[in-house]
Amino acid sequence: MTLYPEKLAEHLKQPLAPIDLLAGDEPLQLGEAADAIRAAARAQGYSSREVFFAERGFDWQALRAAGESLSLFAERRLLELRLPTGKPGDAGAAMLTEFAARPPEDTVLLVISARVDKKNKWVGALEKAGVFIEFWPIEAAQLPRWIEARMASRGLAADREAAQLLADRVEGNLLAAAQEIDKLALLVSGKADAEAVREAVADSARFDIFQLTDAALAGDAPRALRMLGALRGEGVEPVLVIWALAREIRQLAEMAFKVAGGTPAARVAGSVWPKKRQPLFVRALERLPVKAWERLLLEAALVDRQVKGARPGDAWQSLERLVAAMAGSPLSRGAA
Repeated sequence: MTLYPEKLAEHLKQPLAPIDLLAGDEPLQLGEAADAIRAAARAQGYSSREVFFAERGFDWQALRAAGESLSLFAERRLLELRLPTGKPGDAGAAMLTEFAARPPEDTVLLVISARVDKKNKWVGALEKAGVFIEFWPIEAAQLPRWIEARMASRGLAADREAAQLLADRVEGNLLAAAQEIDKLALLVSGKADAEAVREAVADSARFDIFQLTDAALAGDAPRALRMLGALRGEGVEPVLVIWALAREIRQLAEMAFKVAGGTPAARVAGSVWPKKRQPLFVRALERLPVKAWERLLLEAALVDRQVKGARPGDAWQSLERLVAAMAGSPLSRGAA
């Protein structure tokens, strides 16, 4: 059975299924769901717990032996399997399919996995024998609503401005958001407005250079510039920033030349890896023509000289203009 994450609490009021498969790339949601299942297992008399890590070289026969062994004290058991890659391999897939066909009595198998392919036979077997819950990253547009609900669960009433402010601060990091909300619950009683959030919450956003380039390619100039400022504040060397920006600009200039020759942007961007970045390149190619990318490539070369001390001027200000220009912002005037 497939279960939506928000239905888990209600589901755990019933006797546990013999198998629970939790899969996804969001560690907070996965961790809290696993904690809830463990707590329900303890409440229902599953007093024994054994944990397996299915990493390279894992002996899948150990899981079979655990399932077939009988407890000396007739205890109910929780077998917990960690599958960090979401790919058990042929031996693991066969073992999990076999386990699902004949789940041991008085035993619950909890599988905590990275994202899985639902078309795989072993996933279908576990889903048929028990419960499958898939967790997806929360999109930026939905994050304020998630924060409001999380605050409400901690006894805080947040207005929309406060939720949006906290969402901006944590930049999609659910663990950071949860920690800040817990801190707010200790400091604020009842209503948590924007002013309370500003006073109590540290800026938990941590940006890396590749997130910066993605924000610029997406055309989000305010976010990209805020990331650039955060990188500067964290002491990142400007030479690393211009290296990443110049690499993307050079690739886009080459792609834009092909688009100008009549090749569709989606086809040109098909070579980008990982695939999830391809839409960013398509948007960038559709936003700026080939001549603009050629000018940006020249400007990147000048900024590179400035960063290395071969040209006068403030390198960080030049990086700001370059980032804004990549994003297509009016702030880019005079950048090239």
